[in-house]
Amino acid sequence: MREHLVWDWNGTLLDDLTLVVAATNVALAGAGGPEVTAEEHRTQFRRPIADYYAEVLGRAVDAEEFSRLDQLFHEAYRVGLASCELAADATKAIQTWTGTQSLLSMWFHEELVPAVDRYGLTAVFRRVDGLRGSVGGERKASHLARHLAAFGIEGTSAVLIGDSIDDAEAADSVGARCVLYTGGFTDAARLRAGGWPVADSLTEAVELAAKLD
Repeated sequence: MREHLVWDWNGTLLDDLTLVVAATNVALAGAGGPEVTAEEHRTQFRRPIADYYAEVLGRAVDAEEFSRLDQLFHEAYRVGLASCELAADATKAIQTWTGTQSLLSMWFHEELVPAVDRYGLTAVFRRVDGLRGSVGGERKASHLARHLAAFGIEGTSAVLIGDSIDDAEAADSVGARCVLYTGGFTDAARLRAGGWPVADSLTEAVELAAKLD
């Protein structure tokens, strides 16, 4: 068993898919784009997010435009955040893990930390890290490396639970293992096609994570 578990936040512990899709549609509308459904989002979404927007819009999205769309997304997301709850079994899943735990999100750090605290989870995690910067949309790999290094955990001692292929690729990049959760931002078939362990609940994800060497 690996000693340390890194949790993803959005789409994993936090059940915010409906809000993310609504905020995505606000951003796309700002670029004259179409409206996407939750299933379309789960089928197409990927990082870098600028590439996802470009696919939906059918044209290139440069850095300047992405910065504007990212701002539109986050403004809409903040409005609806108070309505989001944790995934149904998030608390139970967290309590099931016997090793140490931390949280790594690609949401803005200064907003993530108080949000985690509002859900009563701060004391659970050795470290909580979000995005330090003003524009999101990046891939997670380099952030995971810095997150683990900050408190001296080797990637080979860690397992990550997340809801995206980017989570799995980030784990691979540091020698960590990963279990992917089907209840978040990515279609289950896409997750299973990658060959990583996949779970339909967070408690199942922890059970699988505990068995990984």
